[in-house]
Amino acid sequence: MDRIQGLQLFVRVCETGSLTRAATDLGVTQPTATKHIALLEKRLGARLFHRSTRGVTPTEVGVAYYDRCKAIALQLEEADHLPALMSSRVQGTLRINSSVAFGRRVLVPLVLRYMQQHPEVTVDLGIEDRYVNLVEQGIDLALRMGRLADSSLGARYLGTNPWALVAAPAYLAEAGTPKKPDDLARHRALIYSTVQGDERWHFTGPDGRSSSVAVKGPLRSNNLSALLAAARAGMGVAALPLYVAQASLARGELVPLLERHALPAQPIHAVFPSPRQVPAKVVSFVNWLQGQFDEGWWARSG
Repeated sequence: MDRIQGLQLFVRVCETGSLTRAATDLGVTQPTATKHIALLEKRLGARLFHRSTRGVTPTEVGVAYYDRCKAIALQLEEADHLPALMSSRVQGTLRINSSVAFGRRVLVPLVLRYMQQHPEVTVDLGIEDRYVNLVEQGIDLALRMGRLADSSLGARYLGTNPWALVAAPAYLAEAGTPKKPDDLARHRALIYSTVQGDERWHFTGPDGRSSSVAVKGPLRSNNLSALLAAARAGMGVAALPLYVAQASLARGELVPLLERHALPAQPIHAVFPSPRQVPAKVVSFVNWLQGQFDEGWWARSG
């Protein structure tokens, strides 16, 4: 019998006044319980119980020892219930990860609003344009775009991230306005190296047919802010998420192109380390996020 189980046995003997009943409660034999109490008294160098035919009662030392052991037993019980408590209460530190552009423009305002509604939650927000292993890095939740590669993760669909083809009025005044996707082969393209097929842009026409066009241009980058700046500077045509381009579109710094030909939209997912035993803080935040990506959500970012 280990010391924790022995401590629990001693407490039960004090509370029931019976070695036999205490042994039954803890699932051990009566001889085992008797032997443990004898060894405990020998180790402490003190008699803990008065024994009689009617049962056992703690000595003065036994009462003092019981008070300490009872406090320890209660702390152990609370510790055993801690995982269940933390999985049912919205509290603690929520570690979130996101890409730079989406994190800065979209996620930060959402996180701040959520924290105002859930003051017991603290947030550790990581914003970076590299793939992060959630388990290895101890991340509770990541916001990811596009097809999910790791099927072992838990995931919840949140909405769709639409893209648009844009250019500055000054560029169009110089190079002309493309009327169909094939015209883009003659334009300077600002190429996002992560999404939309790199140097081949794909479209779905108003008739539902798919097409693609090879593009080339002066700038290729994995940073959406860099491409946005280049497009506003009149350096070429860019394919950008609407949440990145919308403010510039609203101010007239950029104009939309080929609006009847849709670029592939990306699904937005909240991703977490496991689909099982998801902590309450993650469930709460994901449920809240699901109400934030309705039609036109990108127009509210900035």
